[in-house]
Amino acid sequence: MADDLGDEWWENQPAGAASSPEASEGGGEDTEVMQQETVPVPAPAKKTKQPKECFLIQPRGKKEDSTKTRKRRKKKITDVLAKSEPKPGTPADLQQLMKDYYSSSRSVIELEELNLPDSCFLKANDLTHSLSSYLKEICPKWVKLRKNHSEKKSILMLIICSSAIRALELIRSMTAFRGDSKVMKLFAKHIKVQEQVKLLEKRVVHLGVGTPGRIKELIKQGGLNLNPLKFLVFDWNWRDQKLRRMMDIPEIRKEVFELLEMGVLSLCKSESLKLGLF
Repeated sequence: MADDLGDEWWENQPAGAASSPEASEGGGEDTEVMQQETVPVPAPAKKTKQPKECFLIQPRGKKEDSTKTRKRRKKKITDVLAKSEPKPGTPADLQQLMKDYYSSSRSVIELEELNLPDSCFLKANDLTHSLSSYLKEICPKWVKLRKNHSEKKSILMLIICSSAIRALELIRSMTAFRGDSKVMKLFAKHIKVQEQVKLLEKRVVHLGVGTPGRIKELIKQGGLNLNPLKFLVFDWNWRDQKLRRMMDIPEIRKEVFELLEMGVLSLCKSESLKLGLF
């Protein structure tokens, strides 16, 4: 009888129904799962390549140049002199340089003592003279003066310049003035100071041309006596390849002022020595 009831229940079930209540309860879930699995999944869209950022790389040289141009370039004495017109030196120029040099180390009274009277200065070169013509103008009685000079270890006229090469140029350019005068090279290049001391002791010298550093050394070693000196001429207006004058070079300027303090200033104040700016 149980089998008959089962058959009747099965026959009475609609088509497509589950075989048991448990099956009918889980059938909905299965159909849902099947429906989900049968839904077509859209194909993933192709990834579009994003444009990469482009950076321009500057060459290193140009970058360095641009940084260099930004820096403020310090003016050199060559740049200043190149733009300035050549002007002849004056005694006031020398006086002002002395004040500027000693202003940080001297008192007001000591600076006043450095002032030289106008009477100790010779006429300055106006840039129209050669060395011979200038020396003839400032010392018209040179022939007589040198004939009366017989003292050794001394000179009558001293010409101070910035280098040995310039000293040789000056010696060659003063031929018309010096005549038979004895001229001595007073610089350090290829000449030992002891050799110069011996030469000054052996013979009478009328003219000396050289650098302030070597002249200072000769005075220190007793090889050169400044008392008989009558003329001291600075090669003031000449300029080297860098357009520097003698007093524009710090080392030369320092040695010049040290030389002036080694008896030159006192001789100028006593009016036994004259200063010239060539």
